[in-house]
Amino acid sequence: MIARLRSLATQWTFLVPLAAVVLLVLTWGRNLPGVLVAVVTVVLAGAVLAAVHHAEVVAHRVGEPFGSLVLAIAVTIIEVALIVTLMADGGAKSSTLARDTVFAAVMITCNGIVGLSLLVASLRHGTAIFNPEGTGAALATVATLATLSLVLPTFTTSKPGPEFSSVQLTFAALSSLILYGLFVATQTVRHRDYFLPIARQGGGIAVEEHAVAPSARTARISLVLLGLALIGVVGLAKGVSPAIESGVEAAGLHHAVVGVIIALLVLLPETIAALRSARRDRVQTSLNLALGSAMASIGLTIPAVALASLWLSGPLVLGLSATHMVLLALTVVVASLTVVPGRATPLQGGVHLVLFAAYLELAINP
Repeated sequence: MIARLRSLATQWTFLVPLAAVVLLVLTWGRNLPGVLVAVVTVVLAGAVLAAVHHAEVVAHRVGEPFGSLVLAIAVTIIEVALIVTLMADGGAKSSTLARDTVFAAVMITCNGIVGLSLLVASLRHGTAIFNPEGTGAALATVATLATLSLVLPTFTTSKPGPEFSSVQLTFAALSSLILYGLFVATQTVRHRDYFLPIARQGGGIAVEEHAVAPSARTARISLVLLGLALIGVVGLAKGVSPAIESGVEAAGLHHAVVGVIIALLVLLPETIAALRSARRDRVQTSLNLALGSAMASIGLTIPAVALASLWLSGPLVLGLSATHMVLLALTVVVASLTVVPGRATPLQGGVHLVLFAAYLELAINP
């Protein structure tokens, strides 16, 4: 055991998560000078890469589709904690924080990560092959959660503005938890085969063989280091957010761009992991990561902010604007057409990436 720990200590994937947490403790709640912002950014990038490495180690140990859940749920839990913390500190100006963060996560995952994964896999292997049953179930759950939590508040009349009443918010929170729980049970127990990676074999499709799994001890160490790396990623992203805000203001960009940048930083581990899987022709794993992250973001964030609203002052605005509802509806329609055949070409990947680019453009120029 001691020899193993010494060996791990010589690897950057062991040292960087520890360095990220130490740097987070030293810089938390402080205004960072330019040089320190650069150092934090470098460590943040290293923590992202380390998180991806340790998530893959754990995924190899537990197998799919459990491996895809590890990174998605871990990132989302820390992201939710960050949202609640910012809402507690932000006062009235944070009333739209949960909505903006959840919608950004949906657009980044369902268009950015999905589009990149399909494009990379199809360019490298001719077509991107995946299981339409599992992917379609995930997409349907994401669409339902997004509509119940982000679209309906714009049209309800119990409270003025795009807000839920207390009863409506409770219903949305319980519905989110129930749907997310049902999906996880379906993915991991009842219909697990719908979410397993598939690969070409003799012109057909067959279940892909796994590499030799790491030992249980190695997986446990990687799980701890994954948690540390993700804490470092989210915490350091919050630490550099004032510098990001200053840069956005200096560039004359809309304030919503800050939320997009932070969401991109938080979702970097999942993005890199999904692209690595796509390069290895494991597109189902990429889609599990993308749609699972979107689902976890809604299914865990809405109940968390519903509880937080009991002691937080100020309104909780969840309803999307008309522009964002159009983007969400178009995303659901396009994603449905992408999923149905069970295979995709670079065209489908490009369409999703154009939708993601449209979201970024409208965040900069609303």
